[in-house]
Amino acid sequence: MPPRMRIIALVQFFTWPGLFLMWFYYSLSVAYHVFGATSNTDPRFGEGKDFAGLTLAYYSVVTFIFAFILPFIADRLGRKLTHSICLLAGAAGLISVAFVTDKYMLFVCMTGVGIAWTSILSMPYAMLGGVLPRDKIGVYMGIFNFFIVLPEIIASFCYPWLMNHVLNNNMLTAVQSGGVLMILAAVICFLFIKEKKLGKADEAATAEMEILEQRSV
Repeated sequence: MPPRMRIIALVQFFTWPGLFLMWFYYSLSVAYHVFGATSNTDPRFGEGKDFAGLTLAYYSVVTFIFAFILPFIADRLGRKLTHSICLLAGAAGLISVAFVTDKYMLFVCMTGVGIAWTSILSMPYAMLGGVLPRDKIGVYMGIFNFFIVLPEIIASFCYPWLMNHVLNNNMLTAVQSGGVLMILAAVICFLFIKEKKLGKADEAATAEMEILEQRSV
């Protein structure tokens, strides 16, 4: 893999467990820790899970809206800084669930997750642009997607053991640990991805080279 691809793959490797842990444990955390359910037969358990589902739907709306804003931010700040900030917003959203006392504050938490989700679906692939051989893009993208599937497999196998032996079956801590992993991904992205800012002359030269390449093909 090209050097940048290795780093972005590592970013993905630590990003996706945060999402998986949210999908695994967020609804249960809301039911037990925000709504105060004592068992899965408690009426508050059903209310909490339903409300958690509503907030998860809300972050999809945030993702849709933020998708129109993200390109302008990336043009201004650069892709790696934009992605790092978005990951930190998602991490803050997951970690802050533990401090929610009013259920409506969960919408604020999920706003951060929605912002992160928008960037996760686009920025890593945008940062890969230009560093992959054109005749092997399909192969490299397939390899790159391993770093989405692999964390899911590891989380599925390892977290039940961690929940029983380390986290004392605290689902809220599991959600927060996903936020910590997102912070680690953001730090790796910001510190190790080298992004060159092009001036106007460089941009024009790059565009001209691309046109010439297309004509030659």
